[in-house]
Amino acid sequence: MRVVIAEDAVLFREGLVQLLGQFGHEVVAAVGDGPSLVEAVDRLRPDVSVVDVRMPPGYAEEGLRAALDVRERHPGAAVVVLSQYVAHRRATELLESGTAGIGYLLKDRVGDVTEFVDSLRRVAEGGTVMDPEVVSTLLRRKKNQQPLDRLTPREREVLGQLAQGRTNAGAARVLSVSDAAIAKHVNSIFAKLGLEQTPDDHRRVLAVLAYLQG
Repeated sequence: MRVVIAEDAVLFREGLVQLLGQFGHEVVAAVGDGPSLVEAVDRLRPDVSVVDVRMPPGYAEEGLRAALDVRERHPGAAVVVLSQYVAHRRATELLESGTAGIGYLLKDRVGDVTEFVDSLRRVAEGGTVMDPEVVSTLLRRKKNQQPLDRLTPREREVLGQLAQGRTNAGAARVLSVSDAAIAKHVNSIFAKLGLEQTPDDHRRVLAVLAYLQG
């Protein structure tokens, strides 16, 4: 396999490089931040990328955001998130990008090197590998999730504009986007909130009520 590693901890990153080399795989790039990951995938088109969640500059979820960017730019690109914790919302977004070629493993639960390398191979071949603890955490989160939790930050902004009584055009001017973009976000909001079009209900009003209640 041709592998890109995105990990800011130098010792851990170099350890992965050596480990994969021992199994006959080629690490074509080893980087320490999200933008470098995106650039490496654009340029090298690896078989799989191994990505940490927390990386510079903010040490929040830059790595996972970069992984989402990679999947958007290269649909189906194989990505294995290797982290110390479960980033709930971003992990859900990653799965929503398509389950083929996705892995999410917890560093402190990887107990077998051969199994880890095999997991990378399975993801590179289009499979899905999820640590059971990740699955359990996401399921618990989903069970307790409120409808508004399904919205993206931009969709929340759009809904906030609707709650202020603005039209699509008015929201577009405030948020500096096109009318078409607002219309797309509004339709997505309706879908995520389960608001189907009926002759008896006004979906914009129901969406605003959900926003206010949330």
